[in-house]
Amino acid sequence: MLAALVTLPLGSIPAVAGAGADGPVFVGGEAQPVFDPKDVVRESVWVRAPVDSDHDGQDDEVYTEVVRQTATDRGLKVPVVFFNSPYFSGGNDVANHDVDVELYVPNRRGGYDKRDGSVLKAEADERIAAAVGPNPGPEPAPIRSGRYEDYFLARGFAMVYAESLGTGKSSGCPTSGGHNETIGSKSVVDWLNGRTTARDAAGAAVEADWTTGKVGMMGVSYNGTLPNAVAATGVEGLEAIVPIAAISSWYDYYRADGAVVAPGGYQGEDLDVLAEYVYTQADREICKPVIADIAARQDRVTGDYSAFWDERNYVKDAAKVRAAVLAVHGLSDWNVKVKHVAQWYEALRKHGVEHKIWLHQAAHTDPDTLRPVEWRRTINRWFSYYLYGVDNGIEREPKATIQREDKTTWVDEADWPAPGTSTARVHPWAGGSAKGSLRFQSVPGSAVVESLRDDSSKLAEDLIDLPASGNRLSYATKPATSPVRFSGVARVDLAVSFDRPAANVTALLVDRAPDGTSHVITRGWTDPQNRVSPSRTKPIEPGKQYRVEVELEPTDYVVPTGHSVEFVVISSDHDYTLRPMPGTGLSIDLTSTVVALPVVGGSDALRRSVG
Repeated sequence: MLAALVTLPLGSIPAVAGAGADGPVFVGGEAQPVFDPKDVVRESVWVRAPVDSDHDGQDDEVYTEVVRQTATDRGLKVPVVFFNSPYFSGGNDVANHDVDVELYVPNRRGGYDKRDGSVLKAEADERIAAAVGPNPGPEPAPIRSGRYEDYFLARGFAMVYAESLGTGKSSGCPTSGGHNETIGSKSVVDWLNGRTTARDAAGAAVEADWTTGKVGMMGVSYNGTLPNAVAATGVEGLEAIVPIAAISSWYDYYRADGAVVAPGGYQGEDLDVLAEYVYTQADREICKPVIADIAARQDRVTGDYSAFWDERNYVKDAAKVRAAVLAVHGLSDWNVKVKHVAQWYEALRKHGVEHKIWLHQAAHTDPDTLRPVEWRRTINRWFSYYLYGVDNGIEREPKATIQREDKTTWVDEADWPAPGTSTARVHPWAGGSAKGSLRFQSVPGSAVVESLRDDSSKLAEDLIDLPASGNRLSYATKPATSPVRFSGVARVDLAVSFDRPAANVTALLVDRAPDGTSHVITRGWTDPQNRVSPSRTKPIEPGKQYRVEVELEPTDYVVPTGHSVEFVVISSDHDYTLRPMPGTGLSIDLTSTVVALPVVGGSDALRRSVG
């Protein structure tokens, strides 16, 4: 499940240097804590969104809470830091999909064929009925960010919180990244800029006449995904976003090049499960058909990309983004994988959007838990520049901040992937059932074929460490004589045949230490039926050789001196892919297989180290 992080303040904020101040103060380009964060006005409003996602004949409404300095009642106008979430009112107990299933074979009678939508809809109705109970009981406490509220209020930023459609006090339906969800979030920015209306609990109109209309959005996980979605609409007034561990395309959260793939730790979750989980609004019936439609259209059978998924792809709309983007991601995040930030960042840079990136070594978390002082200075300066117009030079600084493997060293670099990175190509040589070699020259002569058999019950990490196995193929470089840094996306071009008409294909890049211990640097998956396109399932003929590319998750990783780099092929990945019965055979032609690595310094650097 996309993590709904529950956070606590790091401690009390610095002493207020003038409680009741009537204007912000900036020192060194940073907003100072001159407001008393307890001297505030709190308002609850329902913002009108121009969408009727629950089909009740009325526009949806977004429940929104405002926390602003009392000085705004005396004429001060302030910008807004906006947190949007589907998690503010908790979640339901929802069962995930079964992943111990056979893979889809096109047109096979009696097999795991694609079922029609009516069957999927009936299954979804049962799941929703089990998951959605009576309306939650006690009135929830006011929404607040324990980590950031006092910090931003003290420095002259109002705080705005909103519940996603279909959650808590908002009407409408949750759709896990769907168009209505984006419009609901965007409507809050529109209200802050006078382009839509809002009401209070009594029905009276409420205007946001206390704000400058300049808005920054931020959040972690799903709460960080919503800023990406809203920014991709090009809405005016959204000046800056800080998406942390955020999704950029929902297809890449639940699928991988045609393969049905789980977010790490949430095997069997999918769009419908997430929608059911966050469906906490008062009406427990009205959204059941909407969620059933999600279940019917998400297609856990073929795994194909479709218009349904395209609606949830923000990367394609990067050219519309007006907001400056400070993107943050964990290099060890296997929930929202690194591909999300990498493809989003690349698209933003391509279209000239102001951008900056923080990459850390932790998993699915806020950098405030890792490097709080420098992180808060960064977001302070980011919002001071883009929301208050303070010329502090942050847009001219190095674009990338990266935490290195020792967890203590942080480096600033011109951009990411690291400048000077280029592709180094290596080739597997025979012996993969035990340990083949990985060399710069391709295998000479006629075809050299090595085979493995799928066993989805075995963990990839266990297979990697076996001295020999018929369930994986492994190929290693010589130990590195100097550190080797990967920065970006590794790809594997396989020449492969199958003895059955359906299979998973998984590739891994591994760091092997001198003492024999291993660390998975990165991994990737594909459905060979989607070898032509993620949008098209094309049957496999057993025994026929195909070109199949596996794109591994982006990384930034330094292989230390004395360590080897290993390339490993397996079929099913127990913790991520669907898990069919064991037995499918894969045969790899080594003479035509290439591993392309993103090496800082390129082939020359890799040759000097492991050649």
